[in-house]
Amino acid sequence: MAQLRPSTDVRPVTEFRANTSAVLDQVHATKRPVILTQHGRSAAVLMDVEVYEGLLDEVALLRAVRSGEQEMLQGDFVPHNDVEARVRERFAK
Repeated sequence: MAQLRPSTDVRPVTEFRANTSAVLDQVHATKRPVILTQHGRSAAVLMDVEVYEGLLDEVALLRAVRSGEQEMLQGDFVPHNDVEARVRERFAK
């Protein structure tokens, strides 16, 4: 994910309402999230769908790695090939 640029990536909700298409075009073009503010405070994050899906995949992979590490610590060793097959099966869906 591209690094956030506060000068262009933080916008009030009212500006978003007035320029929805332009903000969506910006999100898709830059792949950077836009933080929407309400009453001067952050209220929501708008991000490209592909970037969001990538983050979900990354979290799932990290959870699988953590689970494998916990199994190893408990002595429930799983061969690398089995772990790889589980991860590939999970991401194939």
